[in-house]
Parts: sequence; C-alpha cells; structure tokens
Amino acid sequence: MTVADLPEVLAIERASYPTPWSERAFRSELMHNSYGHYLVALYEGKVVGYAGMWIVLDEAHITNIAVHPDYRGRGFGHLILSEMEKRAVEQGCTRMTLEVRPSNHVARRLYQRHGFVARGIRKGYYSDTQEDAIIMWKDRLP
Repeated sequence: MTVADLPEVLAIERASYPTPWSERAFRSELMHNSYGHYLVALYEGKVVGYAGMWIVLDEAHITNIAVHPDYRGRGFGHLILSEMEKRAVEQGCTRMTLEVRPSNHVARRLYQRHGFVARGIRKGYYSDTQEDAIIMWKDRLP
C-alpha cells in the first residue's frame, strides 16, 4: 500500500466499518510506523481490498482487513489474509493475532478457516457500539 492507494482504500474502509480509520491515520501508519506493514489487493488494476499488520518481535497483529462490498464472496479475503501470513513468516513471525466483532460472522469464519482460535474478549472494545472484541490467535504460522 502506498499513499497513492489511499482514495480507494478509504472508500473501502468507509463502506466496511461504522467507525473507519481516517486518511490521517493511514498516512501516519504508512509514513511513520516502522512496525506497520500494509498491502492492497488489485483486480483488473483496481484496489478491491487491503490489510495491515504490526510486527513486533515474533508476533504479527492484524490491524485491519477489508474487501470492497462489490468483491466480497470471491475469495479476496482469503487471498489477502494468506498473503499477510506469508509476509509475517518472512519477517520472522511465528504467531498472529487480531480482534473481531462477535457480530461479524463472515470475518470470524474466514479467520477460523485460517486456523485462528478465539482466546479472549476485550470488553467494550468498539467505541461506536461498545461491542466486545473477540481476540483470536493463530499460534503456528505456515
């Protein structure tokens, strides 16, 4: 992901989340966070999805992942998550974590298919609804 991708990334972010990250947040991640790793998924030259993660020591933390609504259900989420796992391994990570809303059944199924297991709850994690977050871990990256 580059700053040039941000208009398309922000459109997907706004369509995907009730409290989307701002352009400033993405710019800060891309330009100033040495732990951050971000990518976009392209289909026919168009950004159709993206993901980000922070890598600290041997752990990768997925910060965000989204697919444009018009391209959901076509396997892009699987491809994006697989690529993030691959890149995490290349950076020396052995495990990966993320948070997900209990109400996001589609994402939870994707993560479970990738071997993520629920390990805890963050109470009131999502500020828009005070919904809890399920903390999921994958302990053995490929």
